Amino acid sequence: MPEPVHVDGLGGVDPTRVPLPHGTQVTTAVERGLDDGGHIRAGAVGTVVALLPGDRLRVRVVGRGEHEFERAEVRPVSRGQVRFAVARARDEAALSPCVVLTATVGSRAWGLADEGSDHDTRGVFVLPFGWREGLTPAPEVVVSADGSHTRWEVERTVRQALRADPNTLEMLFVPTIAATDPMGEWIIAARSAFVSQAIYGAFGRYALAQAKRLRQSLRLAEHRTLVLEWLRADPGASLDAVALRLAEATGDGAESPHHKRARQYLKQLYRSLYDQGLLAENSFAGLASMARAEAPQLSLPRELRPKNAYNLLRIVDLAVHWLATGEPRFVATGQLAQRLRAIKSGDVPLSTALDWTEQRAAQLDEARLSSPLPSEPDLAAADAVLQAVRAEVARRFVGRGPGPFGRDAPPPPPPRQQQQP
Repeated sequence: MPEPVHVDGLGGVDPTRVPLPHGTQVTTAVERGLDDGGHIRAGAVGTVVALLPGDRLRVRVVGRGEHEFERAEVRPVSRGQVRFAVARARDEAALSPCVVLTATVGSRAWGLADEGSDHDTRGVFVLPFGWREGLTPAPEVVVSADGSHTRWEVERTVRQALRADPNTLEMLFVPTIAATDPMGEWIIAARSAFVSQAIYGAFGRYALAQAKRLRQSLRLAEHRTLVLEWLRADPGASLDAVALRLAEATGDGAESPHHKRARQYLKQLYRSLYDQGLLAENSFAGLASMARAEAPQLSLPRELRPKNAYNLLRIVDLAVHWLATGEPRFVATGQLAQRLRAIKSGDVPLSTALDWTEQRAAQLDEARLSSPLPSEPDLAAADAVLQAVRAEVARRFVGRGPGPFGRDAPPPPPPRQQQQP
């Protein structure tokens, strides 16, 4: 087994070498010239968005888009980021043998994979006996460095499934699920206990709320181009003047309610750009200054990627079918498959994808009214399987038999003092 890594003091840890997982905030340690004549300064802030071969990373740099860096060319923004990266790597190495079931999810489970599709998996791990009884908080989630593999601790899995979390129920019911330990088989055998009409809210209503948010983001992105053009032509225009022009240009008219809504859009716009590091100050004046300067590279917000609309449509379709029939349907066929492929490839505008989601969601209420699913999950059955898993872990620990829950169990992390808030 690998030696435990002590992360509190960070003694012996080289921050230029520790693997940085997807989502880590970093600063650049080098200056980088860009093809458009611009540059990325040393000390620029970014986020790791992909791990690449050869110890390279793709980093989304604030205001400069995505660029590749050598691992040694970026630094975690804080000691906490280093601590998290080391602990993640430690937990992944130690607990991989304790995974009791795993499933391929996403486009591969839905029959929509192509050559470029990711291979995403989710699974369940069970903590060895000693990991739950000490002072150090045990991990509840272990995610691979590239973000493609997620493992949940068994109790967290049960609690998520009971509240109809879409990701958890997908993992438990896709045909690709496989147990690697009898405890995993028990969880699969009990999975129907987790299913209830809570799918209506957790799947369907959630997807509708997200679709509404995407429409708002899309409208804001469309307005952004207009507003910057107007401010470039008339840098002294006031917020009220631009709001009036925006209300008229979008067909709302300049009446007071529409004018007020346009003002709100403008405030959302400069706040969003400020949060992305593209404005020097969080104000309309900051937006005007940006318009006067050389036009920055402004891509669509990441939430407007086709992948998000694709996921909303498939979640809503799954919810309607599961509620109406009592059985999940994962492999997409017919019109649904055609629409999902069109969204994924970018062949239809986002607004059309959201229309399809809302059209399918219109059937949610009818599906729930006639649903054969129970109104509530079976808490007693869910508790019984969790108790059985805990008892089995204790039995194997005391018996000292071979395997990751017996004499070969990975040592738990060393105890540490909790950080003060």
